[in-house]
Amino acid sequence: MAFFSQEMRLPVLLCVAVSLCAAASPEENRSCADLRRFYTGKGFTLEGVPQTEISGEQLRMCPQGQTCCTSSMEERLVNLSAKETEGQIRKAGRSLQTTLNTLRTSFRSYFTDLHGHSEGSLEQVLTPLGALYSQNTRLYTDLYADLYLYYQGSSLSLDESLSDFWSRLLERQFKISANTDASLSEDYLECVAKQQETLRPFGDVSRDMKAKVIRAYVTARSFIQALSISEEVVNKVLNVSLGPECLKALMKLVYCPHCHGLSSVKPCFNYCSNVMKGCLANQADLSPEWDNLIDTMIEVVSSFSTEPSLDAVLSSIPARIYEAVHYLQENMNTFTTKVRHLEETNYCCFFPAPSSQQTALEYKPSPTAGLRLKMLDLIKQLKVMHQYWVKLPVELCKKLAAGESNQDNCWNGNTKARYLPEVMGDGLANQINNPEVELDITKPDMNIRQQIMQLKIMSSRLKNALDGNDVDFQDASDDISGSGSGVCSGGLCALSRPGLYTFTPDSKPAGASAPQRSTVSLLLLLPPVTILLLQR
Repeated sequence: MAFFSQEMRLPVLLCVAVSLCAAASPEENRSCADLRRFYTGKGFTLEGVPQTEISGEQLRMCPQGQTCCTSSMEERLVNLSAKETEGQIRKAGRSLQTTLNTLRTSFRSYFTDLHGHSEGSLEQVLTPLGALYSQNTRLYTDLYADLYLYYQGSSLSLDESLSDFWSRLLERQFKISANTDASLSEDYLECVAKQQETLRPFGDVSRDMKAKVIRAYVTARSFIQALSISEEVVNKVLNVSLGPECLKALMKLVYCPHCHGLSSVKPCFNYCSNVMKGCLANQADLSPEWDNLIDTMIEVVSSFSTEPSLDAVLSSIPARIYEAVHYLQENMNTFTTKVRHLEETNYCCFFPAPSSQQTALEYKPSPTAGLRLKMLDLIKQLKVMHQYWVKLPVELCKKLAAGESNQDNCWNGNTKARYLPEVMGDGLANQINNPEVELDITKPDMNIRQQIMQLKIMSSRLKNALDGNDVDFQDASDDISGSGSGVCSGGLCALSRPGLYTFTPDSKPAGASAPQRSTVSLLLLLPPVTILLLQR
């Protein structure tokens, strides 16, 4: 056997050593072809992109092992991951906005039709009243115009509008019932009308109708406003930018696997959850007030179908007016006796004897056919919105991360292996130990805090509406900054400025007419009357 000569031993040993080194470190020359294809597919050029892996010691977000990414590539990809994630968040939010808008449009159409049908039945129901209707149609259409203006967002008082209507109706009926040769001054008629609380000319009908109509229109308007506010809150929250620590975490989650040759490996679900919970921590803090508003809206919707239902109240307005007038006509002698007693106290200066009463046929309202909204469907759509903000990170990770069955072969932020840290809770306070996104839990996002206040205010408004109370609120900015005027208690103020218009003021239902009258002053003069009576 021949042996290598002394001169040939050194080259042979060098070749063997090089071969052994290459076999021992095959990753040093791993190709970056997959990364280059991915990178150009995202719209970037290949300038500065390595052909084979390089040291990652210059990286700031990805692990600093062997990599196909440079620091400049990392910067481009972090911006891309932010843009894509914000796009996914907005896409999910647009679906929610569309649902809210659809609900608002559907209910608005339903209520407008209901209001229009009720006004359209005035002639059929009230024609038997004769001159009281035929010569005073403006009185009734003005009432409906006021009701609809209020529903649209006008700052007028429903209580005053309805009291004004009953006062004017009493004046008209009293004048028609009086002797034709009697001279009734406007002052005298107004004097009689002002004493409704004492005289109760319409029995309990006017009071009962007023309470039910006010509650119906207040809840309907507040419900429309709640849907509008919810949509506005979603829009503003979706436009809140993601923080710098979140952007770094997103880059590491989404694109660092590509830099390390693991382009086909998806992030671990729990890893993704911690990143998204950290990125959307402030948004998750909306959840308690958001859910509270949704629950209150569901309660309001349920009240629409609870007797007396919304459609029953609106469709019966003409019939209740008829019923009230019929009561007055049947009890005119009793009423005139009460008025005569006021005259004897010199409170009203002249009282004529009543003429023969008009007889009105009894009218019973029939439900408005074909207009009842499917409230159960409405409630079902509202329930879907429950916990939207805490579910959002989970929904995003369902599209981005590996499934639960693949948690041992997923990207955990460093390599292809199981993700071991526990999943954080929801909201900013629960991110104090988040291993993926470093947050200062003492500095909440003030834009989102303002939206939380808006939700809280709207919930309070809805709850008051359920009781038939209409209140206005301080701006959320005043509540947050403490710079309110000091005239409100507990965030609730008397209605003192125009309400929220949810659609254009000039849009109105068919048959509605604009009010063009001066409002009769309805000062309660019962105390002076009481004093005069006690002096007798």
